[in-house]
Amino acid sequence: MVQVRLADAGDLYMTWTWTRVAQGFGTGYAPFEEVDRAVRALTAALPGAGEGAEGMRRAFASGAMAGYEAERRLARVLAEALWPPGLTEQIRHVSERAGRPLVRIQPSPRVAQIPWELLAMDHDHDDDGSGGDVRLIDLADVVTTAPASLRRPGAGADLVAGADTDADTDADANADADADAVVLVLDPRVPGFRADSPLGSVLGPPGTDPALLALVQRRLDAGTVVPPVATPAEAFRRTDLDRDWLGGVLRKGARRLMYVGHVRGAPVEGGQSEDGTLHLCCGPDTDGLTDVIRTHRPLSAKDLLLGTLPLRADGVPGAHLWPAPARVALIACESGGDLRFAESFGLASAMIHNGAELVTATRWVLPTSLAFHRLAGAPESVRPLTEAVVAVDAAHEHRDPVHSLGGWQREQLDRWRTGGRIEHSPLLWAAMTCIVR
Repeated sequence: MVQVRLADAGDLYMTWTWTRVAQGFGTGYAPFEEVDRAVRALTAALPGAGEGAEGMRRAFASGAMAGYEAERRLARVLAEALWPPGLTEQIRHVSERAGRPLVRIQPSPRVAQIPWELLAMDHDHDDDGSGGDVRLIDLADVVTTAPASLRRPGAGADLVAGADTDADTDADANADADADAVVLVLDPRVPGFRADSPLGSVLGPPGTDPALLALVQRRLDAGTVVPPVATPAEAFRRTDLDRDWLGGVLRKGARRLMYVGHVRGAPVEGGQSEDGTLHLCCGPDTDGLTDVIRTHRPLSAKDLLLGTLPLRADGVPGAHLWPAPARVALIACESGGDLRFAESFGLASAMIHNGAELVTATRWVLPTSLAFHRLAGAPESVRPLTEAVVAVDAAHEHRDPVHSLGGWQREQLDRWRTGGRIEHSPLLWAAMTCIVR
């Protein structure tokens, strides 16, 4: 395992330290101008927060992640600016002799959106871009580490390293898991917003996606699901999943939480990552620390951190109201965007603060399956967002969720390299990262 730490000080500085099988350390440095060019190139390829459908349309039409060759060039630009060749050689050496290592990356705010998994590791290509196409995720499993202020020594190591990588270990993981519930918050209805509105449905009409129905059925067959449902379709587009309900079920104990819906990140220039919000079924009369939008009060990271302490004399901290289970999935736009802030107090960080050991979150705005159909011309039979949800669910049931999710990402990368079809674009799957203490 290698721990990589990056720091912004005008230029970008990197240190890395090997532990366990391999030993050693190293340092790296990238000039401000090179880093700035690389980050700008990535930003131009992504749909920006607040851009809505136009931003997603631009990303599909002309962004670098809309075509394989353009994305491959972007992967090289990012690697040449940000990743030292010496570290690549060390990773290759360990991979050849001891198997795929774990790379734990603690990014600085400026490079928090970088999809490290995509970085090109082939340094012997010709100037015209020919040669191999080896990415970091081909050589290693990659995980994001939370800021040091949120970490405990040794925490989370059992979740990301030393695990059997056979898919059949899922059954063993289930046998060893607590008997507590899996909490599923799947595309909840946001009060005051129609299904086709900006805070509308992300998964489509309930009961119309066989893969999602099968996901819920697997969880029902394996144990307790909250909210309790008689049929899988009842788990989607519910109206009763507000913050009080969520706090109640989490306080009773849960081994997992999966949320699929809407997140709105705070603007980075404002510096207030705690203003990032998650959208449940909370009405306007709900107590909270954010303003009402139409007939809905969002649940903010500030709520998750401070609870009701600012609201009344007998207030309760957020960690007591919403204790997070060990594994949390936040499949929503920029749910892990708080790492872009100098002080990371957003939704992913709040979940870790409240007890989560691992949070799967996203680095940027996610395209829905409908966006792939309408804006990118993908066949309606393919549902890329559903595939991502199913992959994250499977990973969180695995004894090594980082390796499991990485395996799915490697499969997607292989499909992207061989076919270049838009539904396999890293625009969706490379947004996903596991954040650990």
